[in-house]
Amino acid sequence: MLAGLLADSHVMSFESMPRLVAGHAATAGFGEVLIYLGDLQRDVLRLVTGDGPAGDRGEPEQPRPPGLPAEVPVEGTVAGRAYQHGRLTPVRAEGVHRWWVPLLDGTERLGVLHLSAATGGRDVEEAVLSLASLVAMLVVGARDVSDSYARLARVKPMNVAAEMQWQLMPPRTYADGSVTIAAAMEPAYEVSGDAYDYATASDTVHLALFDAMGHDTAAGLTANLAIGACRNRRRQGTPLAELGDAIEKVLLEQFRADRWVTGILAELDTVSGVLTWANRGHLPPVVIRDGRWSTFLDCPPAHPMGSDFGLPTVLCREQLQPGDRLVLYTDGITEARTPAGQEFGEVAFIDFLLRHHSDGLSVPETLRRFIHSLLAHHEGHLRDDATVLLCEWLGPGSLPTPDLASLAGVPLPQS
Repeated sequence: MLAGLLADSHVMSFESMPRLVAGHAATAGFGEVLIYLGDLQRDVLRLVTGDGPAGDRGEPEQPRPPGLPAEVPVEGTVAGRAYQHGRLTPVRAEGVHRWWVPLLDGTERLGVLHLSAATGGRDVEEAVLSLASLVAMLVVGARDVSDSYARLARVKPMNVAAEMQWQLMPPRTYADGSVTIAAAMEPAYEVSGDAYDYATASDTVHLALFDAMGHDTAAGLTANLAIGACRNRRRQGTPLAELGDAIEKVLLEQFRADRWVTGILAELDTVSGVLTWANRGHLPPVVIRDGRWSTFLDCPPAHPMGSDFGLPTVLCREQLQPGDRLVLYTDGITEARTPAGQEFGEVAFIDFLLRHHSDGLSVPETLRRFIHSLLAHHEGHLRDDATVLLCEWLGPGSLPTPDLASLAGVPLPQS
């Protein structure tokens, strides 16, 4: 099954994926094979039909089992539970074994795979998990060049600024055994001036968050230029203390002093747990520890990048403990108001993260639930961009990679 699917993968389009996956799965005795992928805001899981751009919301080529719609809510469903907790979830049925299994790219949750078999057992579940792993790789390989995937992942039109931002951002979830990172940007279909970035280099994790002035396409262009300049100068070896000024120089060359961005630029040593950061006119980072307390990290701020005020950059350091969660966020999280004028506020923001940290939820799932809570508070309408980046330091060294069979009943670490 896996060898045949891997051989076909070299020339596999996104549209042909459902048919080819189902065909190869049938050789191993699996039926009712359906691929569901999460939408942009991770509210629903949508069926990949294989019908092309116009038919991605239509009927699948292979029959669906009774009761399985083309769109499944993440909340309140068996499929959604498998997605939220990152574990293989069996569905009891007389005479047949059915499963929902998460599709994971590393720890990025792409969606879920549904399939059935006449028999169960450990060996069968290992085959199910192996197939899901390969399908996830196929989705990642095809999605960046597929407009069908983009249409499937969107439930409403996206503006041009948001189109630029999402194309530029790194994956919203990352983990490597030393850190787990998750990020979210809202309003997802209209975001413009916010942006986040992260990258690894040996034992260092680079983190950045930007908030450009305004909420229009020009703000998106400014944020895009800041991200590009940050990556370019960082990859040329520019020290953290000089990185903000290097970004500012690029912004001034393009916009003079008419456009600027605030931001946090940070580096985390994953061996020692020492966090080093610079504040460029932005809200201070927050550290959550043990699910019981939080603290704001004070650091004398320099001026926003692009404003050319000439204030010195100060580097600050904080010793993290294993399990600490670093929170970077923009003012759209705490200062956005409801039509009645009520702010979500820093207290509610930190309290939410504390409660869900103590509940043992993974970083990506904590962030998904927080964004839903924020949107509900504002009745689904944000007047400003709201971006959060969470980074959990797991401690020195790498966690052991779980074997596939263990995923049948045990959640993935930070999945």
